Amino acid sequence: MALNLDYVGKAFPYDEAFCVGVEKIREFARAIGDENPLWLDEEYAKKSPLGGLTAPPFILFAFNKTAWGARGLRGIHSMFSGSYFEWKRPVRLGDRLTSKTILKDIEVKPSQFAGRAIKQIREATFHDAKGKVVAIARPYSFRIERDTASSKGKYNSLVLGTYTPEDYARIAADYDKEVRRGSEPRYWEDVIVGETLPHVVKGPLTVTDIIVWLLGFGGQWLRAHGDATRWYARHPKGGILNKFGAYEPPEIVHWDDDLARRVGVPAAYDYGPQRMSWLGHLMTNWIGDHGFLRSMDAEVRRFNLVGDTTWCRGKVVDKCEEEGSKFAVCEIWCEDQRGDITAKGVAKVELPSKTGGKPIV
Repeated sequence: MALNLDYVGKAFPYDEAFCVGVEKIREFARAIGDENPLWLDEEYAKKSPLGGLTAPPFILFAFNKTAWGARGLRGIHSMFSGSYFEWKRPVRLGDRLTSKTILKDIEVKPSQFAGRAIKQIREATFHDAKGKVVAIARPYSFRIERDTASSKGKYNSLVLGTYTPEDYARIAADYDKEVRRGSEPRYWEDVIVGETLPHVVKGPLTVTDIIVWLLGFGGQWLRAHGDATRWYARHPKGGILNKFGAYEPPEIVHWDDDLARRVGVPAAYDYGPQRMSWLGHLMTNWIGDHGFLRSMDAEVRRFNLVGDTTWCRGKVVDKCEEEGSKFAVCEIWCEDQRGDITAKGVAKVELPSKTGGKPIV
Protein backbone atom coordinates (compact mmCIF):
# COMPACT_ATOMS: atom_id res chain seq x y z
CA MET A 1 0.00 0.00 0.00
CA ALA A 2 2.03 2.96 -1.27
CA LEU A 3 1.58 6.25 0.58
CA ASN A 4 1.02 9.15 -1.83
CA LEU A 5 1.02 12.60 -0.20
CA ASP A 6 0.49 14.55 -3.42
CA TYR A 7 -3.16 15.25 -2.65
CA VAL A 8 -2.69 16.51 0.93
CA GLY A 9 -3.94 20.08 1.24
CA LYS A 10 -5.68 20.00 -2.13
CA ALA A 11 -9.38 20.28 -2.86
CA PHE A 12 -11.37 17.46 -4.40
CA PRO A 13 -13.09 18.34 -7.69
CA TYR A 14 -16.68 18.75 -6.52
CA ASP A 15 -18.91 21.71 -7.25
CA GLU A 16 -22.43 20.28 -7.35
CA ALA A 17 -25.09 22.40 -5.62
CA PHE A 18 -28.02 20.92 -3.72
CA CYS A 19 -31.40 22.46 -3.03
CA VAL A 20 -32.95 21.35 0.24
CA GLY A 21 -36.50 20.36 -0.73
CA VAL A 22 -39.43 18.91 1.16
CA GLU A 23 -39.03 15.44 -0.34
CA LYS A 24 -35.29 15.29 0.37
CA ILE A 25 -35.85 16.24 4.00
CA ARG A 26 -38.55 13.57 4.31
CA GLU A 27 -36.42 10.94 2.54
CA PHE A 28 -33.51 11.52 4.88
CA ALA A 29 -35.64 11.64 8.04
CA ARG A 30 -37.28 8.36 7.08
CA ALA A 31 -33.89 6.90 6.14
CA ILE A 32 -32.74 7.28 9.75
CA GLY A 33 -36.11 6.48 11.32
CA ASP A 34 -36.53 9.97 12.76
CA GLU A 35 -40.23 10.96 12.91
CA ASN A 36 -39.65 14.42 14.39
CA PRO A 37 -42.43 16.71 13.07
CA LEU A 38 -39.86 19.50 12.67
CA TRP A 39 -38.74 17.61 9.56
CA LEU A 40 -42.05 16.05 8.46
CA ASP A 41 -44.98 18.29 9.34
CA GLU A 42 -45.05 21.73 7.70
CA GLU A 43 -47.91 23.03 9.83
CA TYR A 44 -46.18 21.95 13.03
CA ALA A 45 -42.86 23.40 11.89
CA LYS A 46 -44.46 26.80 11.11
CA LYS A 47 -45.22 27.14 14.83
CA SER A 48 -41.66 26.24 15.88
CA PRO A 49 -39.02 28.86 16.79
CA LEU A 50 -37.60 28.72 13.23
CA GLY A 51 -41.00 29.18 11.63
CA GLY A 52 -40.76 26.43 9.03
CA LEU A 53 -39.40 23.04 8.05
CA THR A 54 -35.79 22.32 8.92
CA ALA A 55 -33.75 19.22 8.16
CA PRO A 56 -32.10 16.61 10.38
CA PRO A 57 -28.59 17.98 10.97
CA PHE A 58 -26.84 15.03 9.36
CA ILE A 59 -28.67 15.50 6.06
CA LEU A 60 -25.32 17.00 5.07
CA PHE A 61 -24.18 13.42 4.46
CA ALA A 62 -26.46 13.46 1.42
CA PHE A 63 -25.01 16.69 0.04
CA ASN A 64 -21.36 15.76 -0.46
CA LYS A 65 -20.17 12.47 -1.90
CA THR A 66 -16.40 13.09 -1.73
CA ALA A 67 -16.09 13.99 1.94
CA TRP A 68 -17.18 10.66 3.39
CA GLY A 69 -15.32 8.27 1.06
CA ALA A 70 -11.98 8.16 -0.70
CA ARG A 71 -10.44 7.57 -4.12
CA GLY A 72 -10.70 3.98 -5.30
CA LEU A 73 -7.64 1.73 -5.12
CA ARG A 74 -7.61 -1.88 -6.25
CA GLY A 75 -7.50 -4.25 -3.27
CA ILE A 76 -7.69 -1.40 -0.77
CA HIS A 77 -10.95 -0.88 1.11
CA SER A 78 -12.07 2.37 2.72
CA MET A 79 -14.04 2.33 5.96
CA PHE A 80 -15.66 5.50 7.31
CA SER A 81 -14.51 5.74 10.92
CA GLY A 82 -15.78 8.99 12.35
CA SER A 83 -16.17 12.73 12.01
CA TYR A 84 -16.36 16.05 13.79
CA PHE A 85 -19.32 18.21 12.78
CA GLU A 86 -19.99 21.82 13.67
CA TRP A 87 -23.17 23.64 12.62
CA LYS A 88 -23.36 27.43 12.39
CA ARG A 89 -27.11 27.34 11.83
CA PRO A 90 -29.84 24.80 11.00
CA VAL A 91 -30.30 23.48 7.48
CA ARG A 92 -33.59 24.97 6.29
CA LEU A 93 -36.12 24.19 3.61
CA GLY A 94 -35.10 26.00 0.42
CA ASP A 95 -31.40 26.24 1.26
CA ARG A 96 -29.11 25.93 -1.74
CA LEU A 97 -25.90 24.40 -0.48
CA THR A 98 -22.48 23.94 -2.01
CA SER A 99 -19.47 22.32 -0.40
CA LYS A 100 -15.72 22.15 -0.76
CA THR A 101 -13.62 19.21 0.45
CA ILE A 102 -9.89 19.11 1.00
CA LEU A 103 -7.64 16.24 2.05
CA LYS A 104 -6.22 17.42 5.38
CA ASP A 105 -3.76 14.67 6.21
CA ILE A 106 -2.74 11.04 5.78
CA GLU A 107 -1.37 8.90 8.63
CA VAL A 108 -0.15 5.30 8.76
CA LYS A 109 -1.51 3.41 11.77
CA PRO A 110 -0.94 -0.13 13.11
CA SER A 111 -4.12 -2.21 12.91
CA GLN A 112 -5.15 -5.44 14.62
CA PHE A 113 -7.82 -5.74 11.95
CA ALA A 114 -5.57 -5.52 8.89
CA GLY A 115 -1.94 -5.30 10.02
CA ARG A 116 -1.72 -1.62 9.12
CA ALA A 117 -4.11 1.04 7.96
CA ILE A 118 -3.92 4.45 6.37
CA LYS A 119 -6.00 7.15 8.05
CA GLN A 120 -7.30 9.74 5.58
CA ILE A 121 -8.59 12.95 7.16
CA ARG A 122 -10.72 15.35 5.13
CA GLU A 123 -12.45 18.65 5.74
CA ALA A 124 -15.75 19.66 4.13
CA THR A 125 -17.16 23.17 4.36
CA PHE A 126 -20.80 23.79 3.44
CA HIS A 127 -21.92 27.21 2.21
CA ASP A 128 -25.34 28.69 1.50
CA ALA A 129 -26.30 30.75 -1.54
CA LYS A 130 -24.90 33.90 0.08
CA GLY A 131 -21.53 32.25 0.63
CA LYS A 132 -21.98 31.99 4.39
CA VAL A 133 -20.73 28.88 6.19
CA VAL A 134 -23.56 26.60 7.31
CA ALA A 135 -21.44 23.76 8.69
CA ILE A 136 -17.96 22.27 8.78
CA ALA A 137 -17.17 18.54 8.93
CA ARG A 138 -13.85 16.76 9.45
CA PRO A 139 -14.49 13.11 8.56
CA TYR A 140 -11.86 10.39 8.43
CA SER A 141 -11.62 6.91 6.99
CA PHE A 142 -9.22 4.02 7.35
CA ARG A 143 -7.88 2.31 4.23
CA ILE A 144 -7.08 -1.37 4.71
CA GLU A 145 -5.86 -4.21 2.47
CA ARG A 146 -8.86 -6.46 1.86
CA ASP A 147 -6.91 -9.72 1.63
CA THR A 148 -4.96 -9.01 4.83
CA ALA A 149 -8.10 -8.14 6.79
CA SER A 150 -9.86 -11.26 5.51
CA SER A 151 -6.95 -13.55 6.41
CA LYS A 152 -6.63 -12.15 9.94
CA GLY A 153 -10.32 -12.82 10.67
CA LYS A 154 -10.40 -10.56 13.75
CA TYR A 155 -14.21 -10.55 13.85
CA ASN A 156 -14.88 -14.15 12.82
CA SER A 157 -15.98 -15.05 16.35
CA LEU A 158 -18.85 -12.55 16.36
CA VAL A 159 -22.17 -14.35 16.74
CA LEU A 160 -24.80 -12.98 14.39
CA GLY A 161 -27.95 -11.63 15.96
CA THR A 162 -31.01 -13.90 16.15
CA TYR A 163 -34.33 -13.18 17.84
CA THR A 164 -37.27 -15.08 19.18
CA PRO A 165 -40.74 -13.59 18.68
CA GLU A 166 -40.55 -12.47 22.33
CA ASP A 167 -37.18 -10.75 21.73
CA TYR A 168 -38.56 -8.94 18.71
CA ALA A 169 -41.66 -7.85 20.62
CA ARG A 170 -39.50 -6.31 23.36
CA ILE A 171 -37.55 -4.32 20.77
CA ALA A 172 -40.77 -3.22 19.08
CA ALA A 173 -42.07 -2.05 22.46
CA ASP A 174 -38.85 -0.09 22.95
CA TYR A 175 -39.63 1.92 19.82
CA ASP A 176 -42.91 2.96 21.42
CA LYS A 177 -41.02 4.29 24.45
CA GLU A 178 -39.11 6.88 22.41
CA VAL A 179 -39.26 10.30 24.08
CA ARG A 180 -39.21 13.47 22.00
CA ARG A 181 -39.03 16.81 23.85
CA GLY A 182 -40.90 18.65 21.11
CA SER A 183 -42.31 22.10 21.69
CA GLU A 184 -41.67 22.21 25.45
CA PRO A 185 -38.39 24.13 25.94
CA ARG A 186 -35.59 22.30 27.72
CA TYR A 187 -34.11 25.11 29.74
CA TRP A 188 -30.41 25.13 30.49
CA GLU A 189 -31.07 25.81 34.17
CA ASP A 190 -33.07 22.57 34.50
CA VAL A 191 -30.36 20.32 33.05
CA ILE A 192 -28.47 18.27 35.64
CA VAL A 193 -24.93 17.03 35.06
CA GLY A 194 -25.08 13.24 35.25
CA GLU A 195 -28.65 12.88 33.98
CA THR A 196 -29.24 10.28 31.28
CA LEU A 197 -30.86 10.94 27.92
CA PRO A 198 -33.89 8.87 26.86
CA HIS A 199 -32.48 6.26 24.51
CA VAL A 200 -33.33 5.63 20.87
CA VAL A 201 -33.42 2.07 19.49
CA LYS A 202 -32.49 1.04 15.93
CA GLY A 203 -32.86 -2.49 14.68
CA PRO A 204 -32.67 -5.36 14.28
CA LEU A 205 -30.74 -4.02 11.29
CA THR A 206 -31.93 -5.43 7.96
CA VAL A 207 -30.76 -5.03 4.38
CA THR A 208 -34.02 -3.17 3.82
CA ASP A 209 -32.96 -0.63 6.47
CA ILE A 210 -29.75 -0.12 4.49
CA ILE A 211 -31.68 0.30 1.22
CA VAL A 212 -33.93 2.91 2.84
CA TRP A 213 -30.81 4.65 4.20
CA LEU A 214 -29.44 4.78 0.67
CA LEU A 215 -32.67 6.38 -0.58
CA GLY A 216 -31.97 9.28 1.77
CA PHE A 217 -28.17 9.28 1.69
CA GLY A 218 -27.73 8.56 -1.98
CA GLY A 219 -24.60 6.40 -1.71
CA GLN A 220 -21.08 7.27 -2.78
CA TRP A 221 -20.38 4.88 -5.64
CA LEU A 222 -23.79 3.75 -6.82
CA ARG A 223 -24.20 3.68 -10.59
CA ALA A 224 -26.15 1.44 -12.96
CA HIS A 225 -26.09 0.11 -16.52
CA GLY A 226 -24.16 2.19 -19.06
CA ASP A 227 -23.29 4.85 -16.53
CA ALA A 228 -21.65 2.16 -14.38
CA THR A 229 -19.75 0.41 -17.16
CA ARG A 230 -18.34 3.69 -18.45
CA TRP A 231 -17.33 4.75 -14.94
CA TYR A 232 -15.52 1.46 -14.25
CA ALA A 233 -13.79 1.75 -17.62
CA ARG A 234 -12.41 5.12 -16.49
CA HIS A 235 -11.71 3.93 -12.92
CA PRO A 236 -10.92 0.19 -13.07
CA LYS A 237 -9.47 0.25 -9.55
CA GLY A 238 -12.70 1.63 -8.12
CA GLY A 239 -14.74 -1.59 -8.25
CA ILE A 240 -14.82 -5.12 -6.87
CA LEU A 241 -15.31 -8.10 -9.18
CA ASN A 242 -18.23 -10.26 -8.14
CA LYS A 243 -18.56 -14.01 -8.72
CA PHE A 244 -19.93 -13.36 -12.24
CA GLY A 245 -16.87 -11.32 -13.23
CA ALA A 246 -18.77 -8.01 -13.23
CA TYR A 247 -17.79 -4.91 -11.33
CA GLU A 248 -19.62 -3.95 -8.14
CA PRO A 249 -19.13 -0.76 -6.08
CA PRO A 250 -17.14 -0.95 -2.83
CA GLU A 251 -20.42 -0.24 -1.03
CA ILE A 252 -21.67 -3.73 -1.81
CA VAL A 253 -20.17 -4.86 1.52
CA HIS A 254 -23.19 -3.19 3.14
CA TRP A 255 -25.67 -5.67 1.63
CA ASP A 256 -23.70 -8.69 0.40
CA ASP A 257 -22.36 -11.10 3.04
CA ASP A 258 -19.88 -12.81 0.71
CA LEU A 259 -18.17 -9.58 -0.29
CA ALA A 260 -18.27 -8.32 3.30
CA ARG A 261 -16.29 -11.41 4.29
CA ARG A 262 -13.72 -10.51 1.62
CA VAL A 263 -12.88 -7.39 3.67
CA GLY A 264 -12.68 -9.30 6.96
CA VAL A 265 -16.23 -8.73 8.26
CA PRO A 266 -18.43 -11.79 8.97
CA ALA A 267 -21.58 -10.29 7.44
CA ALA A 268 -22.91 -7.19 5.70
CA TYR A 269 -22.86 -4.13 7.93
CA ASP A 270 -24.27 -0.62 8.21
CA TYR A 271 -22.79 2.67 7.02
CA GLY A 272 -20.81 4.68 9.58
CA PRO A 273 -22.65 7.90 8.61
CA GLN A 274 -25.91 6.03 9.24
CA ARG A 275 -24.96 5.42 12.86
CA MET A 276 -23.77 9.02 13.32
CA SER A 277 -27.16 10.16 12.04
CA TRP A 278 -28.84 7.94 14.64
CA LEU A 279 -26.85 9.71 17.35
CA GLY A 280 -28.06 12.98 15.85
CA HIS A 281 -31.62 11.64 16.23
CA LEU A 282 -30.88 10.96 19.92
CA MET A 283 -29.71 14.54 20.46
CA THR A 284 -32.46 16.39 18.58
CA ASN A 285 -35.05 14.34 20.47
CA TRP A 286 -33.54 15.48 23.76
CA ILE A 287 -32.99 19.18 23.04
CA GLY A 288 -36.43 19.77 21.55
CA ASP A 289 -37.60 22.44 19.14
CA HIS A 290 -35.92 25.31 21.03
CA GLY A 291 -32.44 23.78 21.29
CA PHE A 292 -29.72 23.51 18.68
CA LEU A 293 -27.09 20.84 18.08
CA ARG A 294 -23.89 22.86 17.75
CA SER A 295 -21.31 20.11 17.35
CA MET A 296 -20.73 16.39 17.46
CA ASP A 297 -17.48 14.46 17.45
CA ALA A 298 -18.04 10.71 17.11
CA GLU A 299 -16.04 7.65 16.11
CA VAL A 300 -17.21 4.32 14.76
CA ARG A 301 -15.47 1.63 16.82
CA ARG A 302 -17.04 -1.73 15.95
CA PHE A 303 -19.08 -3.19 13.10
CA ASN A 304 -22.85 -3.09 13.27
CA LEU A 305 -23.82 -6.23 11.37
CA VAL A 306 -27.09 -7.00 9.66
CA GLY A 307 -29.13 -8.60 12.44
CA ASP A 308 -27.70 -6.39 15.19
CA THR A 309 -29.81 -4.08 17.33
CA THR A 310 -28.45 -0.72 18.45
CA TRP A 311 -29.43 1.43 21.39
CA CYS A 312 -28.29 5.05 21.14
CA ARG A 313 -27.63 6.40 24.62
CA GLY A 314 -26.20 9.46 26.30
CA LYS A 315 -25.65 11.40 29.51
CA VAL A 316 -24.91 15.01 30.42
CA VAL A 317 -21.28 15.47 31.49
CA ASP A 318 -20.93 19.27 31.61
CA LYS A 319 -22.70 22.63 31.43
CA CYS A 320 -21.04 25.87 30.40
CA GLU A 321 -21.62 29.44 29.28
CA GLU A 322 -19.80 31.03 26.37
CA GLU A 323 -20.27 34.61 25.20
CA GLY A 324 -23.80 34.81 26.50
CA SER A 325 -24.89 31.38 25.22
CA LYS A 326 -25.75 28.34 27.35
CA PHE A 327 -24.43 24.89 26.47
CA ALA A 328 -24.73 21.32 27.68
CA VAL A 329 -22.15 18.68 26.79
CA CYS A 330 -23.20 15.04 26.46
CA GLU A 331 -21.32 11.80 26.13
CA ILE A 332 -23.12 9.65 23.56
CA TRP A 333 -22.69 6.09 22.39
CA CYS A 334 -24.20 3.19 20.45
CA GLU A 335 -24.53 -0.15 22.23
CA ASP A 336 -25.52 -3.42 20.56
CA GLN A 337 -27.37 -6.48 21.88
CA ARG A 338 -24.01 -8.01 22.92
CA GLY A 339 -23.32 -5.03 25.18
CA ASP A 340 -20.51 -3.83 22.89
CA ILE A 341 -20.01 -0.10 22.29
CA THR A 342 -20.00 0.27 18.50
CA ALA A 343 -19.71 4.06 18.33
CA LYS A 344 -19.10 6.83 20.82
CA GLY A 345 -18.61 10.54 20.93
CA VAL A 346 -19.40 13.92 22.45
CA ALA A 347 -22.19 16.31 21.50
CA LYS A 348 -22.45 19.98 22.44
CA VAL A 349 -25.90 21.56 22.39
CA GLU A 350 -27.13 25.10 22.87
CA LEU A 351 -30.22 25.45 25.06
CA PRO A 352 -32.61 28.28 25.90
CA SER A 353 -32.28 30.06 29.25
CA LYS A 354 -35.01 31.14 31.63
CA THR A 355 -33.26 34.52 31.81
CA GLY A 356 -33.50 35.06 28.04
CA GLY A 357 -30.18 36.12 26.59
CA LYS A 358 -28.75 35.81 23.11
CA PRO A 359 -30.98 34.11 20.48
CA ILE A 360 -29.84 30.58 19.72
CA VAL A 361 -30.05 30.85 15.89
